[in-house]
Amino acid sequence: MSSFENYQSPFSWRYGSPEMRRIWGEENKRRLWRRLWVAMAEAQIEWNLVTHAQLQELKENEGNIDIQKSLEIEKHIHHDLMAELKVFAEQCTTAGGIIHLGATSMDIKDNAEILQIAQSLDLLLSRLRVLLGNLAGCIEQYAATPVMAFTHLQPAEPTTLGYRLANFGQDLLQDYHTLNESRKTLKGKGFKGAVGNAASYQMLYGEEGAIRFEKAISQKLELPFYPITTQTYTRKQDFSILTALSSLAATAYKFAFDLRFLQSETIGELAEPFGAEQVGSSAMPFKRNPILCEKIDSLARSLSAAPLVAWNNYAHSLLERTLDDSANRRSLLPESFLSVDEILLTLIHILENIQVKTVSIQKTIDQFGPFSAIERILMAAVQNGANRQEIHEILRQLSLKAWEAVQSGANNPLVELVRHDHEIMQWITPDALQKLFDVKEYTGRAESLAREMAQVIKQQIA
Repeated sequence: MSSFENYQSPFSWRYGSPEMRRIWGEENKRRLWRRLWVAMAEAQIEWNLVTHAQLQELKENEGNIDIQKSLEIEKHIHHDLMAELKVFAEQCTTAGGIIHLGATSMDIKDNAEILQIAQSLDLLLSRLRVLLGNLAGCIEQYAATPVMAFTHLQPAEPTTLGYRLANFGQDLLQDYHTLNESRKTLKGKGFKGAVGNAASYQMLYGEEGAIRFEKAISQKLELPFYPITTQTYTRKQDFSILTALSSLAATAYKFAFDLRFLQSETIGELAEPFGAEQVGSSAMPFKRNPILCEKIDSLARSLSAAPLVAWNNYAHSLLERTLDDSANRRSLLPESFLSVDEILLTLIHILENIQVKTVSIQKTIDQFGPFSAIERILMAAVQNGANRQEIHEILRQLSLKAWEAVQSGANNPLVELVRHDHEIMQWITPDALQKLFDVKEYTGRAESLAREMAQVIKQQIA
C-alpha cells in the first residue's frame, strides 16, 4: 500500500477488490502496451521489418516494467506512452529502434484500454454468476414464506419473500445478459494510425498487407477491431458499457434501498449481516445501521452520472479526435468498474448472510394481513347469495373500526369483528372464514413463479 501522506482515491484501497485494482493499475496498463508492441513486431516479421532475434529480445524484456524510470522521463517530455516506449527501447539494444513503427499513440492506448475493459467485464461476470446463484438459492428457500407486500409504503396484500427476491433476480439476470453481450461485442481500435485511414500502415505494407497486418494482431489478441475509426475507437462504446454498468448499479440500488426500509426497526423483517464486534454508532451504541446497503446506494448514486460523462465524451469529440476526454477517462473507467466490483462483492456478502426475522414478519402479517382478506370475504358472501352493496358497507365499517384499534396500538381485531357479525356469518361458515383470513391462501402464484424464476436463473448462468 502506498504512503498515506498524500491524497489517495478510496478506490486505491477501500473500495473494489485487489483483482480489479490490478487490472486498472499502472503496471498492468504498461504490460498491455508492451504486449501490443510485441504483437506488432510478430506481425512485422512477414515484411522483414523485424528479425526473429529482435522479436525474441522484445519478448524477453516485455515484463521488465520500470515505472519510476518511465515517470521520470515523462516529467521532461510530457507524454506517458512515449516515456514507456523510451524505457522499453533502452532495454532492447537491438530491437529498440523498430518498436512502434507506423503506429500512433492511440493504436496502443485504445487497444490496451479495451483489453482492460475485457478483463474487467470477465471479472464482473464471474461475480454476477456467484451472486445470481446465491440469489436463486434464497428465492427457492423463501418461495413459500408469506410477507406483507407494500404499495405507496402502505401494507397492501400478502406475497412471498421468495417472489419479492425473484423480482430482484429477474432484473439482475437482465443486467447479466446485457453485460455479457457488451463483453461479446467489445471491439478495439485496431491499427489505423493517426486519423483512422491506416495511411502509415499502407505505406509500410501496401493495402492488402495493411489489412493482413491488422488481422494478424486481432487474432493474436483475440480481440475484434472496429472497421472504421478515427484516431480513437468510437467513444460511443464507452457510453454503452457505462450505461450497462449504471443499469446494474440501479438494480443493486433498488434492492439495497428496499432492504434499508425493511431493516428499519419499525418493520424489522430483514437485515444485512452485522458483525459481533461491529460498531453501529459512535454516539449511540445500540444502533445497527444498514451501512452495507447504504454503501451500495452511495456508490450506485455516483455511478449513475458516469453515462452522462461518457455521453459528453462521445458527442463532444470533434472530427477525428480531441483530447478533452483523456483526463476524465483516467478515473471514469477504472472507478466505474471498481464501484460495480464493490457493489457486487457487498451484495454477495449480504445474500450469503441475510437475516430473515420470522417473528417480525409474522407480526406485520398479524397486524395488517386481515385487511387483505376483506375483498375475499365480500366475494365469498356474494357467491353464497348476499347483497354485494350491503356486505360491502358492513365490511367497510368493520375495517374502519379495526384501523382505529391498530392506530391506537392495539392488536388488529378485524378477525373477531367479522366472526361476530351476524349479517356476514349467515353467508359464510366459520371454517370458510378462517381459510379466507389465512394469508397463505392469498399469495396467488407467488410461490410457483418464484420457483420458476430460480430455475431460469440457474439455467442461464450455467
